[in-house]
Amino acid sequence: MTSIYQLSASELAKKIKSKEISSVELTQTYIDRIEKYDDSINAVVVRIFDKALEDANKADKALENGEYWGPLHGLPMTIKESYKIKDTKATWGNEAYRNNMADSDGLAVQRFKNAGAHFLGKTNVPLDLADFQSYNTIYGQTNNPWDISKIPGGSSGGSAAALAAGFTGLEAGSDIGGSIRNPAHYCGVYGHKPTHAIVPSTGHELVPNVPEPDLSVCGPLARSAEDLGLALDIMSGPYGEEAVGWKLELPEPQFKELKDLKVAIWSTDEMAPVASEISERASMVGEKLASLGATVSFEARPSFDTLHQEIVYQTLLQSVMSVSMPKDEIEKVQEIVNNLQPEDMSAEALLARGSVLSHRNWIRTNYQREQIKIAWSEFFNEWDILICPQQATTAFPHNHAKFSERKTIVDNQEQPYFQQIFWAGMIVNAHLPSTVFPTGPSSEGLPIGLQAVSGLYQDKKTIKFSELLAKEIGGFTPPPDYK
Repeated sequence: MTSIYQLSASELAKKIKSKEISSVELTQTYIDRIEKYDDSINAVVVRIFDKALEDANKADKALENGEYWGPLHGLPMTIKESYKIKDTKATWGNEAYRNNMADSDGLAVQRFKNAGAHFLGKTNVPLDLADFQSYNTIYGQTNNPWDISKIPGGSSGGSAAALAAGFTGLEAGSDIGGSIRNPAHYCGVYGHKPTHAIVPSTGHELVPNVPEPDLSVCGPLARSAEDLGLALDIMSGPYGEEAVGWKLELPEPQFKELKDLKVAIWSTDEMAPVASEISERASMVGEKLASLGATVSFEARPSFDTLHQEIVYQTLLQSVMSVSMPKDEIEKVQEIVNNLQPEDMSAEALLARGSVLSHRNWIRTNYQREQIKIAWSEFFNEWDILICPQQATTAFPHNHAKFSERKTIVDNQEQPYFQQIFWAGMIVNAHLPSTVFPTGPSSEGLPIGLQAVSGLYQDKKTIKFSELLAKEIGGFTPPPDYK
């Protein structure tokens, strides 16, 4: 029997609405679990338990009075530390913002509250949201509930760890290089990277009034695909002046069964080889789909050069990531770039060029990206879903060495630490939606997640696909030490 704290947000909200359990009881259950188990995980690093119980009591009284606040009425949840909740800190793990206190709720928090949810606290992140791991000098290190010697992923590592351990009903993170999807893969939960810009990033910020960034998106993590759809509906849609002129209408999935789909399987690539067990898992999913009657190809690919795509993505990514780099650091990087050979396309050269990219060259690179997006569009005119890896390996041991000193070990072979951003990056670069879904444990007992990708604005298609697939191969399972 599934314990109450392991249920999906949708199931929990139904139980509260039917008064099978009260919001106060559920909120206290999560608080008790955090206080009992989170010392070993360190996921929920900002705690507002008294306020959560106060809000839960209001939700219960509202139901008694016949009031219903929305689809998450009475649901306790957490959210990534980088989001604003009034009277809590939003530091992004950066010492310079250690005392950065929010004076109001951010947009996503407002929208979740408007849907009836309330907050237990916020979950841990890496410094500046820029790592596959989740540790910083303010809150410390977050561990994976499946094995606390391993990473939970990043940058929404606390989000995924809290969900897996049964500390929260729902979560939201952000993603520019896999920061929702990596933790979902490592911790065995669901994560959705939305189509770019359908979820406003307002309120996911260190300073106010930041315009929508290129590449980066906000989106949900959950214990079921259904919850991703529910949360995406809550989080998405125009805000402020944009809402005057347009509204979002994502298309509903045009299929009822998996056999109705055309699915391509991209199980590994020479640009970023993955562990054989992960490649085999992608192939297994393809074989399962074929056995159900779906049209499956293991060779179909979009028509672009993967190396060129990676160069375009890394150039645009570093342009975003270097925005807050101090002037003296920029000057040092510019000097390096001035001395680079034009044919140097090493990772170090790409990082340096992207960090000091001129607006003129950004426009040129964006044009190249547009051609890649067109290739993806043509691909998804023929194929409904692409299944591919999210990362090369399952969760690996914590490693706090300098980035330049880190390596990823893939089937006993060393790779550069950030080489695996290829799988997340090519999807982000084209602004596509992607749902990471669990496929069960590895031979070591660690979760393996894969991406389900589709065309622009086909978010509901990838989520529905993941929901139906769970009925065939299973969905979320809790880590054994936290049942």
